[in-house]
Amino acid sequence: MEYNRIMAITGLPGLFELLSSKADGAIVRSLEDKSTKFVSSRVHNFSHLESIEVYTTRENVNLVDVFTAMQSNGGALPSEKDANAIKAYFQKVYPDMDFERVYSSDMKKMIKWFSVLKENSIEIKLSEAPAEESDEVSEVAEPAKEKKAKAESAEATTEEKPKKAAKPKKSAEAAEGEAEEKPAKKAAAKKTAAKDDDAEGGEEKPKKAARKKKTEE
Repeated sequence: MEYNRIMAITGLPGLFELLSSKADGAIVRSLEDKSTKFVSSRVHNFSHLESIEVYTTRENVNLVDVFTAMQSNGGALPSEKDANAIKAYFQKVYPDMDFERVYSSDMKKMIKWFSVLKENSIEIKLSEAPAEESDEVSEVAEPAKEKKAKAESAEATTEEKPKKAAKPKKSAEAAEGEAEEKPAKKAAAKKTAAKDDDAEGGEEKPKKAARKKKTEE
């Protein structure tokens, strides 16, 4: 199971592995109960973890950087119900995080997601190829690939963003359906070419000769 195939889906709790894409959605498997189902892109939006970035006091960073810092820390994770403990944890693990724009609900999701990834023994690293784009927006993070398309996704922004910051596209908040989002791009169904191995390999069988009728002597 690869990190670049892990996603969050609006309106559905937990994380999911992308099994296959369809024209109108995707077939996914839950990392928690291992159930497999089809999710319509007309109802839900998909957020690849690999494309999420987090606000910091300097340049935005990929979510992988935060997860890596959490992994290097090696300490016990705070309770998901204790907002103060969660903030104190990230202030220690990733002090450059912009705590004015990264909400406690987003930090809580990062704790939950990190736990699920570790339980499933998923190596947290970026793939060489960028993750599939999504046009979801929230206050916390932005996928790097959509920085060039700020004008196209401006209508989905939930609040005015600072001039110096790149336009956020999606975050942990958006992944659970708490921010208004555009539909994810629909993956085109792949067509498979017909195989003609049988026609090439076999020789045409000769027709059976009609049996001669026995003549009476």
